Amino acid sequence: MSIGPWQIILILVIVLIIFGAGKLPRVAGDLAKGIKNFKKGMNDEDEPKAADSGKTEALESANNSEKADSKDKAAQG
Repeated sequence: MSIGPWQIILILVIVLIIFGAGKLPRVAGDLAKGIKNFKKGMNDEDEPKAADSGKTEALESANNSEKADSKDKAAQG
């Protein structure tokens, strides 16, 4: 069971009736953005986690430095 040209035309007419001619470019753009974000999310998930661990370590060391500074200020004050 394949979709023929008449079925495609019928689907396009129904979509045009539902969304109207003015909203079709907006709907198509939103759909394209959604697909792009989905693909980006899939690619981000496949990247190795080593890069993320380096960022995490840098953040932890910065937080530890801030804690040490606040302890020093409290001891002085």
